[in-house]
Amino acid sequence: MFLAAALPRIAAGQDATNQTKSLSSSGDGYFSDWFARVSRIQAEQPHWITPMTTVTPRLEEELRYDQSWETTSSGTRLTSFGYGKGLELIPAENVEVILGIPAWQSRNKSDEHDGFADDSFLVKYRLASANEDNGNYIVTAFLGLQVPTGSKDNTTDHYTVTPTLASGKGWGDFDIQNTLGIGIPDNGTARDGAGTPLQINTAFQYRLIKVAWPELDVNYTYWPNGEHTGLNQVFLTPSFIIGRLPIWQRVGLTIGLGYQVAVSGKPTYNHNFIVSVRLPF
Repeated sequence: MFLAAALPRIAAGQDATNQTKSLSSSGDGYFSDWFARVSRIQAEQPHWITPMTTVTPRLEEELRYDQSWETTSSGTRLTSFGYGKGLELIPAENVEVILGIPAWQSRNKSDEHDGFADDSFLVKYRLASANEDNGNYIVTAFLGLQVPTGSKDNTTDHYTVTPTLASGKGWGDFDIQNTLGIGIPDNGTARDGAGTPLQINTAFQYRLIKVAWPELDVNYTYWPNGEHTGLNQVFLTPSFIIGRLPIWQRVGLTIGLGYQVAVSGKPTYNHNFIVSVRLPF
């Protein structure tokens, strides 16, 4: 009778142990298969390079650091260490997550206003894609979030959500990547706020000698409301990117230089020199 009573408990304990082992094995499999899964996902899309100032519709895994030197509308020289870039991961089929690292903002006139800028996050979902052998195109939806974590003089003081539609098309060594998004702050269309700016970014790229990518980015912003109501700005950013250079196994190196200049409207800044260093993996 004792054995008969104990058998159900033993069986239940074995089931629990088996379930725990199964979950552990499943988790181990998820991480052990990570890079194989990423390679398969990326094989289904074009193999262009990530532009300087246009967020690519492609799904990428990389660690990115940018630095910029710009002149604000007040004449201050602002240096941004990090430029809000960070870690990009592909955790699931058709999904990329970008974990931004807050940039340190430094001014040439006074250091009392220096500090960290707001943090940012971005989630991509790839809607459709084909590699160079099957159409050479991609369509992706983004959802960005800016969090007011910055210091007093370097924060917007508002949460901002930015839904975006991105796409790209290639023809041989030439490709076009573009994004269309709108920033929606938590104070909506308040007259003294940032409003809901419409942002259109387009990158024109051409591939030379396998690793050289000259490009031209066109960045357009229009404010239908808020403190900049009716204003717009257009930037041209000629850039030169080299990558991806192999370093070790999956790890590569990509380096880019760009110079952003305002060509119309009333820009919030101008003459922006950008350096970008990425470690794709």
